[in-house]
Amino acid sequence: MHDLYQQVSDKIIAALESGVAPWVKPWNAAAAHNGAPYNAVSGKAYRGINLALLYAPQYASNAWMTFKQAKDLGAHVRKGERGSMIVFYKPFAVKDRNAKPDADGNQPERLIPLLKSFHVFNVEQIDNLPQGYAAPVSIRPPMPADSLLSQATIVHGGDRAFYQPSQDFIRLPQPDQFRSLADYQATALHELTHWTGHPTRLARDYGKRFGDQAYAREELVAEIGAAFLCARCGLDGQLQHPEYIAGWLKVLKEDKRAILTAASHAQKAADFILREQIADDSQEESAAA
Repeated sequence: MHDLYQQVSDKIIAALESGVAPWVKPWNAAAAHNGAPYNAVSGKAYRGINLALLYAPQYASNAWMTFKQAKDLGAHVRKGERGSMIVFYKPFAVKDRNAKPDADGNQPERLIPLLKSFHVFNVEQIDNLPQGYAAPVSIRPPMPADSLLSQATIVHGGDRAFYQPSQDFIRLPQPDQFRSLADYQATALHELTHWTGHPTRLARDYGKRFGDQAYAREELVAEIGAAFLCARCGLDGQLQHPEYIAGWLKVLKEDKRAILTAASHAQKAADFILREQIADDSQEESAAA
């Protein structure tokens, strides 16, 4: 049996070791879903770890679909093309050994999330697609970064960017100290992702068992979350903190579930920041997307 957690972790590790953070990509604000990969049939943007798994600089399009979806449209995947794996959680019923049997002696069941996978193909790998599926279409305008940043208290000054949990504020250098406005906003969105971890918000707590790794895990969450937000804002996503890669690799190599956990936390952080804008979006990955 394939270990999906290990497969996903290995893909991310390989990308990082080659010098690529697979959740970061230059996002074209004019592209569908502001550059984030999406399913060309359902129109839904992929979320969480699947954004990293579908990082594909060899394709100009961010539109994907399954083999069956292409076939149902009268199109076909070209011979020799390889699909890209994405994952989702499917509820699976198991006996709850900690619960008391019912009156008939039956052991109650509980649902646990089971990681499943399937493969999708970029539209550039598919022939005979009806017009409209082969090219990205504008779905929604980019979200102004300033409107997201206005949720937090931001103090300018000094030469460091950081979030101060004890006083609940973000400190940033002056905007003109950055190479560009996009760099300033991307850094600010990184710190805004940290801001969501405050006890009064998402209360991210890695526990004592992680020790020093808790810092690396939180930085991984913030970096992935910032990339998700950059995509939504149509900003050029850039790896702002390459010095953290060694720490991330250590975490990922020691815990095969770490990248999925980090991506999940990052998606929740982005959802929290965008909460008014995602009211109609599903919070779960689904095979239909």
